[in-house]
Amino acid sequence: MEKKLVYSGKTKDVFELENGNYLLKFKDDCTGKDGVFDPGENSIGLTIEGVGDVNLRMSIYFFEKINAAGLKTHYVSANLEDTTMEVLPAKVFGHGLEVICRNKAVGSFYKRYCDYVEEGADLPSYVETTFKDDAKGDPLVTKDGLIVLGVMTAEQYEALKEETQKITKIVADDLLEKGLVLYDIKFEFGYDANGDVMLIDEIASGNMRVYKDGEYIQPMTLSELFFA
Repeated sequence: MEKKLVYSGKTKDVFELENGNYLLKFKDDCTGKDGVFDPGENSIGLTIEGVGDVNLRMSIYFFEKINAAGLKTHYVSANLEDTTMEVLPAKVFGHGLEVICRNKAVGSFYKRYCDYVEEGADLPSYVETTFKDDAKGDPLVTKDGLIVLGVMTAEQYEALKEETQKITKIVADDLLEKGLVLYDIKFEFGYDANGDVMLIDEIASGNMRVYKDGEYIQPMTLSELFFA
């Protein structure tokens, strides 16, 4: 099938297919700083051989599980030999929106609200949204902000929040079976031609903060533990 490059991203290239779907090519490039892998960074910091493969493997695993649960995603199929994933067309909200679901108070949440919460305290699958904007440091935006700015409708926000919490539970329950505890996870959502919300991008170790026996697990180590 013919494919046309439409976008070259930091960790993936996007191609348009003849059938109207898209093909994501996973790269071994990682975000980080000074040669150290950091999923929170906005620029490419290093290349780790095989990271594209493990990110795709984990994405396949969870997308298939989420689809089976009746939740809408862009996932169609994948090819591990060439590290690609075929996906349905989807529009992003605004210029790109990240959705974080927090089960524990850590990271930027704790930095912001440390006067009100202890580090590591339980959170009730708390959902936050941020605009994907490297220059502005991915600013936080509220439900009302998203509606006022015309990024999404109130109905789309409620669907996004509900699906985020359901998907987070699927991931967290699966990790727990392996003795791993999910503290928080970052997703991307878009919408189809009917305006229906769907999970897009990937579900990989670099997008989640996971602990084992109270110790933080580095993303590449997490991938190894997950598929052990």
